[in-house]
Amino acid sequence: MPELAAGFTDTFTSHTVKTTELTLHAVIGGDGPPLSLLPGWLQFWYSWRLVMPALAEHFTVIAPDLRGMGASDKPAGGYDAATLADDMAELMTALGHDRFAVVGYDLGMLVGYALGAGHRDRVTRVVGAESILPGLTPFPPMLTDPTTNEVMSHFVTNRLADLNERLIAGREEIYFGYQFATKTATPGAIPQYAVDLYVDHLRDPAARRASFEYYRTLDTTAEHVQRSRDEGLLTIPVLAIGGRHSTGTMPEETLRLVATDVTGLVIPGTGHFLREETPEQIGTAVLEFLR
Repeated sequence: MPELAAGFTDTFTSHTVKTTELTLHAVIGGDGPPLSLLPGWLQFWYSWRLVMPALAEHFTVIAPDLRGMGASDKPAGGYDAATLADDMAELMTALGHDRFAVVGYDLGMLVGYALGAGHRDRVTRVVGAESILPGLTPFPPMLTDPTTNEVMSHFVTNRLADLNERLIAGREEIYFGYQFATKTATPGAIPQYAVDLYVDHLRDPAARRASFEYYRTLDTTAEHVQRSRDEGLLTIPVLAIGGRHSTGTMPEETLRLVATDVTGLVIPGTGHFLREETPEQIGTAVLEFLR
């Protein structure tokens, strides 16, 4: 992995863990209560690299690759949030952690909520960042203003049954690179070596297909979200984070629909990729909430 902080590999080590169905990969380090950091679409554990060292001073940090990402298995199915959450619960069991806190970004926020709702006796706190919850958050109309269209168009494209994969194969740097280029507050905020790493990972047909399956299964995820809310709101503390130049207060508004104890935070000067745009602010916010 390129450009890791000095001493990173002294603190963190790479692990593979066999669960009932899969082999999952995670990078683990630090000392203290267990804390799971869940990545978002297009990325994997590496996207947390700038935040992990500060958190590892107070927590045992577990940064997994969800199924379909990074070095984890990439099966044909199982990409709805509830199944991904069950994967993570099994991973934490295999690592010897009965109770743990969760920080979920983007897709990881959906998985983090599913973990909290489906494993209520195990999850102590949830941080959700830069996402919505399908089934609860209203989606904008098909014909909308150009700015909203730019931000949300991938939801439609990624759910196509086949055409997207055929068009994007061999042109990954155009489609996926565009996401990194247009969703930061400052152009070039994510260094090119990181963009290249993420895009190269998605040249693997299995990883590319999985990246779309997360969206193709959103109807199943929406049903789970609605059912979980009907079973009862989360009562554990929840922190909702949005980037000022991205989702803003939307994560807070969304998580207030499913939890009783929600704190909202909007990070100034950042867009969608806030862990890489403003890592110190995110690290500080998470530490203050969890300690």
